[in-house]
Amino acid sequence: MLLVTRFVAGLAYAGFFAVAAVTAIGLVTPDRNARASGVVVSGLSVAMVAGGPAGTLLSHLTDWRGGFWGVVVLTLAGAVACAVGLPATRPAAAPSLAGELATMRKPRLWGVYATTILSTAAYMISFNYLAAVLADVTGIAEAWVPGVLALFGVGAFVGLSVGGRVADRRPHHALVGGAVGVAVLSALLAVLAEHPVVVVPVVFLLGIAAFVLNPALYGRVFAIAAAAPTLAGATTVSAFQLGISLTPVFAATALDLGAPVTAVSWIGGILALATIPLILIDRTARP
Repeated sequence: MLLVTRFVAGLAYAGFFAVAAVTAIGLVTPDRNARASGVVVSGLSVAMVAGGPAGTLLSHLTDWRGGFWGVVVLTLAGAVACAVGLPATRPAAAPSLAGELATMRKPRLWGVYATTILSTAAYMISFNYLAAVLADVTGIAEAWVPGVLALFGVGAFVGLSVGGRVADRRPHHALVGGAVGVAVLSALLAVLAEHPVVVVPVVFLLGIAAFVLNPALYGRVFAIAAAAPTLAGATTVSAFQLGISLTPVFAATALDLGAPVTAVSWIGGILALATIPLILIDRTARP
């Protein structure tokens, strides 16, 4: 039953995210598409900072069901906020499935999706194993680990704010800068993981570099697939989720071969560097 509920929750999350991104860009002028999508994605960073600790606290104050009931309440509140807060718009013509599928055949679009998958895996692999690195290598007290993890979420919020503004004007600058930043910071995390004075600010900066990428990725998708925003937006969400899903595969392969836990950050750096040729190809390709 738990597996079924997780599947349903994931389906609802992906569907909401896709529609939310399309709705957001529909409320702004085209030159603000990346910033609008960045605002939507910023909700993810807020959840990253507050969701885990809040769910744990609720479960401690009640029982294991408390966190789930909290999700129910927040979901209902979000539904009410959407119903009340979104401005009324004229009904749009139903999208043409044939037209959207034709747009989805553009090679440049799939290049951006590949960039999304690799870049997401690049920073999430370090984040997913960060608690283990902090406890086993850095030697940070267990009570301080959640606070350091929260710094990544705070950095993500900053990165989204900065990235949204840069991506509207220079999307490829944001993409290259974010990818290089993730690569360099991942390498620092791998090499200097034993030094808390280095690790703590690196975690914050990694959050910034990682989430500078996201508004630019969304912006490129909607620029290339302007005629198919719904399907393209939904596929973007799938690309993000695929990148997240690949992180345990890459990490488990390295750890099973006997690599130390810091090796996951090296993998993240390599994945980040692998996105740069794709970004440059997209920049130089003809529309």
